[in-house]
Amino acid sequence: MEYKRLGTSELLVSEICLGTMTYGQQNTIAEAHEQLDYAIARGINFIDTAEMYPVPPNAATQGRTEQYIGEWLAQPHIKQQRDKLIIATKIIGTGRNYSWLRDDSIAALSRKNILQAVDDSLKRLQTDYIDLYQIHWPDRNVPMFGQVTFEPQNEREMVAISDQLATFAELIQAGKIRHLGVSNETPWGLSEFSHTAKQLGLPKIVSIQNAYNLINRTFEMGLTEACYREQVGLLAYSPLGFGHLSGKYVQGSPSNTRITLFPQFGQRYKKVNVQAATAEYAAIAKKYDLSPTQLALAFVRSRWFVTSTIIGATTMEQLKENIDSAKVQLNTEILAEIDQVHARYFNPAP
Repeated sequence: MEYKRLGTSELLVSEICLGTMTYGQQNTIAEAHEQLDYAIARGINFIDTAEMYPVPPNAATQGRTEQYIGEWLAQPHIKQQRDKLIIATKIIGTGRNYSWLRDDSIAALSRKNILQAVDDSLKRLQTDYIDLYQIHWPDRNVPMFGQVTFEPQNEREMVAISDQLATFAELIQAGKIRHLGVSNETPWGLSEFSHTAKQLGLPKIVSIQNAYNLINRTFEMGLTEACYREQVGLLAYSPLGFGHLSGKYVQGSPSNTRITLFPQFGQRYKKVNVQAATAEYAAIAKKYDLSPTQLALAFVRSRWFVTSTIIGATTMEQLKENIDSAKVQLNTEILAEIDQVHARYFNPAP
């Protein structure tokens, strides 16, 4: 396992990060702990979660993922390793109608809400500090989760970025969080967070967690430059496109998968050319004696702007294949064939 510096921070994170959003919904606590044990035994030191997990989010299960991780962290042999682990979690933004999670849904990132959310996460995680605290999605009106067009008529009240950063500065000073990141952000948002921090002497964001995979490379258009110039590292989520790039949907829709269990989360993968593109990527993998999963994960990991690739699995078999993909290096011939498919089917699932 290789390790990379996260943005301008001192954190050295494993090139593969363990995602956990299935814990408490598709995975039991015993399964979650088995995955966590296996991941750290294989050199992963980076674990990502969120206050709203598991997915799909609802009032009955909210916070369960952090609780499962917290019970794992509280074990004596793991507790001794806490300083070697990098735990990341997130606070929700505005506009998703999760009123059961937070009373004030209009100003989700108010000082009051941020302080409460951090304390709640610390309690569930049974830890004294969070290494990377992320804004799950912007407080302002932006296109996200499959939307591609900015709509000015959807403007809403938002907490100023300077006020958000001031609250996070308090938390860093108090030792409750170490570093700050954003998620599902735009080039404007990333730059504004960076410039505001510089102007006011407030904490700088060190990471951005956005979707990036073979069928959604929109991050390359604008955000790569912003990350380069502002020294922000990408934590790539959904590298397998909700499982589509594993090849399991090429011949149909197998039962008991995330897409079949929760079809409302698969809208972007029902778009034109998704099936055709995934079939071609699977063919490239077969040609070079790779699994579609190995090809997809190795591609994301190969990009210069990716600091860590967030994997998620519901079975140990999937987890092992995902972690083993770190051994795969794609040569220039394979990358050229991938770019040829990308040119024909340009970002079919943005």
